[in-house]
Amino acid sequence: MLKKYLFLTKPGILFGNFITTLGGYFVAAQGSVDFLLLLLTLLGTTLVVASGCVVNNIIDQDIDQKMQRTQNRALVKKTVSVPIALIYSVVLGIIGFSILWFGVNAYAFLFALIGFVVYVGFYSLWTKRTTIHQTIIGSISGASPPVIGYTAVANQFDLAALLIFLGYALWQMPHSWAIAIYRFDDYKNAGIPILPVARSILRTKIESLIYVVLFTVAMNGLFVFGYANWLYLVILNALCIYWFYIGVIGFKAENDQLWAKRFFLFSVILITVVSLCFSFTATAPSTQIILF
Repeated sequence: MLKKYLFLTKPGILFGNFITTLGGYFVAAQGSVDFLLLLLTLLGTTLVVASGCVVNNIIDQDIDQKMQRTQNRALVKKTVSVPIALIYSVVLGIIGFSILWFGVNAYAFLFALIGFVVYVGFYSLWTKRTTIHQTIIGSISGASPPVIGYTAVANQFDLAALLIFLGYALWQMPHSWAIAIYRFDDYKNAGIPILPVARSILRTKIESLIYVVLFTVAMNGLFVFGYANWLYLVILNALCIYWFYIGVIGFKAENDQLWAKRFFLFSVILITVVSLCFSFTATAPSTQIILF
């Protein structure tokens, strides 16, 4: 029974957001880690994300039953009822938001709230079913955890926080589209108008490369403005060049699904390595530009 409730929170998404929250935290911490603050930030963010994922499961029941990879979820199989799932989500959310408000700071709470509202309200309830621009909207919620991590330490939204937000949001686009190509039939059967289904796989490959370049530029900004060192620059660009290379060879791929799986898996490796490398590559800028 516990396993059913665990999978309602989408552990894969939780782990990904855990790593990116760490990344944002490490940029701001500059090697000086307050372990209690780090624990509270990670715990609060993870619980808020988990709450949003449970609500997403509730909203997507009709879609999930049409997709092979999701048709065995607990709410589809009716092994967990909707009222119980709602209570579960509320409890997770209350605890998570409370930890961020009382144990971290108002900035962390604010960006957790933004991420939650965008994911549940604007993405799950609206754009996921209605427009190819759904991925852009979803990227806002996906980019919130690293900003939570950063502002937990910095207690301000400055240029670094903006660059982190832009970089992680831009990364979401080719990452998400790769999943949609890999699971093309699932998305098509469910009637989800994501770019590969609504337009074409070729167009998706082209736009994915554009976003890889934009992601690279945004994340290089952390070095340009003094928030990361030369080692970060080398690691980031080496990974981005290879990601771009995988994207290019996709135009000659004989099997789009196999190529997309490779493109997706490397995107996970890239963002994980980049996020963790901030623990030893962050550096304090000579001048900070505070936005609010």
